[in-house]
Amino acid sequence: MATRLPNHRLAKIHRNYTVEEIARLFGVHRNTVREWVKRGLSTSDCKRPMLILGRDLAAFLQARRLKNKRPCQPSEIYCVRCRAPKNPAGDMAEYQPITTTGGNLVGICPTCESMMYRRVNLAKLEQVRGELDITMTQARGHLDESTQPSVDGDLRQEAADHDSAQRL
Repeated sequence: MATRLPNHRLAKIHRNYTVEEIARLFGVHRNTVREWVKRGLSTSDCKRPMLILGRDLAAFLQARRLKNKRPCQPSEIYCVRCRAPKNPAGDMAEYQPITTTGGNLVGICPTCESMMYRRVNLAKLEQVRGELDITMTQARGHLDESTQPSVDGDLRQEAADHDSAQRL
């Protein structure tokens, strides 16, 4: 199970914290906080109780979070299973609109063959495209935009297809 990264914004920068207070604040064990100290979280002095400045705590947690970031370059989509940005198989992706201004790029990972998704703004699609061959799908129209709106329009077509199949 992946561990949740603590939110560095919870630490008040003008406050001093003890190990127990930090553990309570972020919902982690005291030994986790002591491990952070071993890995570089600075303390105010070497005396007991160990005090940690809020400014140092926030900076340490933010640096840990940024260390794990892997931004996607143009023509790359992040594969969650492989935990790395990659070019989709065949350098092909499909743009699926979600709103009028944005949508998802969908591709297949060349390594693990799972689906990869990347949220993109339609205005910035050309910057993200890179070498990708992108297929644009059209969103289905709204019912009120139709000239002959019918809630069961697909059902009538299916019934007609079913009747014609039974006649054969």
